[in-house]
Amino acid sequence: MTIHDKRKFYIDGAWVEPLEPNDFEVLNPATERAIATISMGSVDDVDLAVEAARRAFPSFSKTSKQERKELLQRILEVYRKRYDEMVEIISLELGAPVSMSKNSQAAVGVGHLEGFLEAFDELTLRQEMANGDTLIREPVGVCGLITPWNWPVNQIALKVLPAIAVGCTVVLKPSEQDPLTHQMIVDLAAEAGLPPGVLNVVHGAHETVTAILEHPGIEGVSFVGSSRVARLVYAGAAATGKRVQALGGAKNHMIVLPDADMDATNEALIGSLYGSAGQRCLAGSIIVGVAGAYDDIRERFLDATASLVVGNGIDDGVQMGPVISAPHRQRIVDYIDGGEDGGAELVVDGRDAVVAGHPDGHWVGPTVFEKVSPAMKLGSDEVFGPVAGFTRAADIDEAINLMHQVEYGNATSIFTTNGKSAREFRHRAGISMIGVNVGVAAPMAFFPFGGARGSFYGDLKAAGADAISFYTDRRVVIERW
Repeated sequence: MTIHDKRKFYIDGAWVEPLEPNDFEVLNPATERAIATISMGSVDDVDLAVEAARRAFPSFSKTSKQERKELLQRILEVYRKRYDEMVEIISLELGAPVSMSKNSQAAVGVGHLEGFLEAFDELTLRQEMANGDTLIREPVGVCGLITPWNWPVNQIALKVLPAIAVGCTVVLKPSEQDPLTHQMIVDLAAEAGLPPGVLNVVHGAHETVTAILEHPGIEGVSFVGSSRVARLVYAGAAATGKRVQALGGAKNHMIVLPDADMDATNEALIGSLYGSAGQRCLAGSIIVGVAGAYDDIRERFLDATASLVVGNGIDDGVQMGPVISAPHRQRIVDYIDGGEDGGAELVVDGRDAVVAGHPDGHWVGPTVFEKVSPAMKLGSDEVFGPVAGFTRAADIDEAINLMHQVEYGNATSIFTTNGKSAREFRHRAGISMIGVNVGVAAPMAFFPFGGARGSFYGDLKAAGADAISFYTDRRVVIERW
């Protein structure tokens, strides 16, 4: 595996030195050991990246749809060839179990590429009417993409794929927590023949994000992160006349009806709440047991929780890795402390989790609360960690009402064998991503990705036809000869 000097940025097809080096150590969350050093970008670094993207745009935007499709196909081929490297890097940076890195984290890159390519032929960029009038989709220009650390391949696929597919050029500001994943994606795209300047990468934090939001050479901004920051990004980008999609946080409710297949439901819940150590926007958070389902699913869930193996993701048999950083671990612990103080009943406590041989890892074991309500911070805030909250509901009406008392509207799932209940839930949920007997309601390829209410700010969501609309400008040509 080739690891470049991570102090460098990728601009105009080459790894270049930052103008003002400002080092940041990247730590393996399972060991607290440094695995890379990056530099946090300045306003001037962003300006160089935008200039490169603007130079590349005129020629790249004129490439044919077929040429861009063939480029994506080559990227997929290189990705498959280097798949095991990607799995290794993800486990190194996130501490994720190898099975999770291989079968979920890295696999979504293949899934998005395959699905996008399958739907690509149906993508209409030009529509001609019988009278000669024409509707044309033209790429908007340079786009600033700001991605989170927790599912890096997925988020880059959701943003970079549709942007370059329609002919846009990109300035990517990835999370500083997982730079090696992004570095590899740049390398495999370059190996596949991506022209210089089409994809540019600058690391950084607040200053870099602000530079992207304010830069006059950027036409659109796509962001994923917390709802607090999503609101700021939405306002900041809109204030400078940019189109913007800003995906925020979540508090996803998993509603279990008495007629559910309890074994399958429990397996789905464990994967949803504790996969990725609860660090994903589609993770379950609150389990609502309706009527007699509560005691049944509670007992099964607690039994499964007790057997989960927590540890360094590269070790055999590990089912749940660490949380991403020491500050994030403390944030989760604070929520557990506050849950006890706020009246919830702590049934399983993960605060004292210990992993042999890794005393400095950022460990939080599976944690379970009962008697959680939306009136509590534990029941309304996004914890983003392996903390499950149980609550009771007398019927499906009460369960839906509980969900609607929370500001977020990202994802939700119902578990039932009754079609009528599923249809009723689907129409009343008021959530954008809805699962029926599915633990993680993750749309793939050509379906839109994004929430509702406090989970999303903007008009057009990520992925799918919405993404194509976001990265293109529809122009009508009316001709009479």
